[in-house]
Amino acid sequence: MFLWQYCCRKKEKMSIERVKAYFKNYGIEGRIQEFDVSSATVELAAAALSCEPQRIAKTLSFQIEDRTILIVTAGDRKIDNAKYKAQFGAKAKMLSPEEAEVRVGHAVGGVCPFAVNDRVEIYLDQSLKRFDTVFPACGSSNSAIELTILELEEYSGYIKWVDVCKSK
Repeated sequence: MFLWQYCCRKKEKMSIERVKAYFKNYGIEGRIQEFDVSSATVELAAAALSCEPQRIAKTLSFQIEDRTILIVTAGDRKIDNAKYKAQFGAKAKMLSPEEAEVRVGHAVGGVCPFAVNDRVEIYLDQSLKRFDTVFPACGSSNSAIELTILELEEYSGYIKWVDVCKSK
């Protein structure tokens, strides 16, 4: 194994442990699922969970000047640039994988709205409201947790619901 792969796996392990500790405060850390396969993309997560891809709650990371924004959306939706600009007053600029890990505290593939760095703003997209439960990642590229929409609201520390995705 290359040194960089070892370092990445070690950071990812720390990230999921951070999420587990966070969820321990609520008594739900045992609900986190860890897989022997990757869940780093919507398709891989849906396969690992044997669920529909749209029920994967993907967390996208953006930068607006010095602000870090996370938007949790349904797995089958994409950001609508016009809606994003109307909501946030700026063009959508996604963080690079390196920036995401530093600014958010989780690596791409495991980015989630839980146990993030200070001053990270979290928004939930309306596209999630059509489901009873969804599956966000838990800080690693092989983890997830099933949450109701009310639980997602409670545990994510979200600021508000937004409508920034394209209609299907």
